[in-house]
Amino acid sequence: MYLSHVTLNNYRNYSSLGLDLSPGLNVFTGKNAQGKTNFLEAVYFTSIGRSMRTPRDKELIAWGSEKARIRSDVVGRGGKSRVEIVLDKNEKKRVAIGGAQVSKMGELMGVIMTVLFSPDEIAIIKQGPGERRRFMDIAICQLSRAYFYLLTRYNKILSQRNSLLKSKADASTLDVWDIQLAQTGAKVIKTRRGFIARLNELANKNHEFLTNGKESLSLCYEGIDGNSEEEITQNFLNSLKKVRDKDLLHGYTHVGAQTDDFGAMVGDVDVRKFGSQGQQRTVALSLKLAQLDLFYEETGEYPVLLLDDVFSELDVSRQQKLVQKIDGFQTIITCTHVEEVLQEYFKDAKFFSVTSGQITEKGGK
Repeated sequence: MYLSHVTLNNYRNYSSLGLDLSPGLNVFTGKNAQGKTNFLEAVYFTSIGRSMRTPRDKELIAWGSEKARIRSDVVGRGGKSRVEIVLDKNEKKRVAIGGAQVSKMGELMGVIMTVLFSPDEIAIIKQGPGERRRFMDIAICQLSRAYFYLLTRYNKILSQRNSLLKSKADASTLDVWDIQLAQTGAKVIKTRRGFIARLNELANKNHEFLTNGKESLSLCYEGIDGNSEEEITQNFLNSLKKVRDKDLLHGYTHVGAQTDDFGAMVGDVDVRKFGSQGQQRTVALSLKLAQLDLFYEETGEYPVLLLDDVFSELDVSRQQKLVQKIDGFQTIITCTHVEEVLQEYFKDAKFFSVTSGQITEKGGK
């Protein structure tokens, strides 16, 4: 899978842009605050329907404009397609796939698959469980529209149960919602657990590759126990009963898929709590590279890899390992400049210069 063309109108600091991309390596260079990350953000938006930097779509519309438009043309095993998203200050965003407007955001999942890695992605390991759940959910949603709708349903049931808890609802009313929450949550948990189980082996292979075999990585899902949906559902219900008084006291649900996590161990060290900054960054990168491999196993094609200013955060050894890994599929890289040690790896890349919302193609360096 690769993007052949991207068009932006009144998006962030881009008033008008039309750009042809290479199916291989694309390198965007320029000083900070010129629009490099804005371009990656736009590509990411056409993949999952939201920004990685803000939950408020209207912030993406250029100052003084009423609308913004993003259009990405993609080529994959199934042929060519086009995703177009219009952001409007006065209306909801509109999404069209292949020229046909869609009413459900879930239809966008999997049309353009992307994996993003930036310095902020260290939060997957360094920050709380919410970041790790976000990582799992975004990855799984791109592989499964059914999961997207399942997760949406779970969150709606959870919201309704929390509203009842705040209103001090009677037990019989909560019992009905407990069953729905447990049954739907069991499907979410089982899917996530299967995802982490598959990612575990791939992440370890990538981690050993990045560390020259000096470290091993293991992942383990942390949540309500059970191998089958039935087991998880029953354990979920039992857990809800145990914390019901606490739930009523505080007005929200204390157990469930919304509190789950996954552990990341390097050797016998829990890198979430005790890993060094370098270890946490390497583990986060290993997870993203494993995500690439998993997407390929599932679909037969690699997603588009988006690397936003990551080389400045990696030592020379990991820089070289990373560029070796990205050979053979489309990668879009942003950086202020290309380190001399990497230039030999970039000899076949397509280079672009970014200056104040203007992108121009240039020769290799």
